[in-house]
Amino acid sequence: MLTIDWHVLWLQEFRVAGRAVQQQAMAGATVAQALNAHGNAPIRFVPQSALPPGMAYEQFIFERGTVPTRDNLHDFFNGLCWMRFPETKTRLNQLQAAEIAAAGVTALRGPVRDALTVFDENAAFLLAPPPLWQALEARDWQRLFIELRPLWAEAQLILFGHALLEKLVHARKPITAHVYRAQPAIDSIAQLDAWMAGDLSAEKLAGKPFTPLPVLGVPGWWLENEDFSFYDDRAVFRPRR
Repeated sequence: MLTIDWHVLWLQEFRVAGRAVQQQAMAGATVAQALNAHGNAPIRFVPQSALPPGMAYEQFIFERGTVPTRDNLHDFFNGLCWMRFPETKTRLNQLQAAEIAAAGVTALRGPVRDALTVFDENAAFLLAPPPLWQALEARDWQRLFIELRPLWAEAQLILFGHALLEKLVHARKPITAHVYRAQPAIDSIAQLDAWMAGDLSAEKLAGKPFTPLPVLGVPGWWLENEDFSFYDDRAVFRPRR
């Protein structure tokens, strides 16, 4: 297991469970064993070898209530997300299973399964005042991050996607989340989890309800963005087409 800096802002909410699982894995347990020992997820974690050849990963989880898990950072964070967002992860799996039941497993996933995969791997939830959302949707980066900078004190960006978390172990400026607009008046992760699970539907996801956000541009997340020339990089902060 790689060294992880649990003090960075975006990993702090995962720190307690993450450290416990990490320490057991480093002591010789598999990631699946370590997650089962320290988690309260609604499923169990099993070795990747438990997945039968030819069976879809999502279908296996839905039918067996177990998640095939490899000994790597990607599946480590997937397990932590199951522990932190059990209702949302369960809902995503239900939607995946329904799509597989309707269309089978094909080379082309279709818009709903594509959106589900993007959500699961790379989503973040943003609770923010309307002016921030308006600037984000317009890709008006200067307004979003400089003119409206004080408003970020009233916003919350909560990471969900396990591939996103994995990438941020080695943070780089271009890392971008697919942001989903969350209800603004939510007091806890449990409330957010329940609201997200209730809000997700195949119809909504088919419309790709995501907005790209370079997460290290968020005020307070990355020291380099205190110099506003950070946002002049058009390879990262791209204008809307």
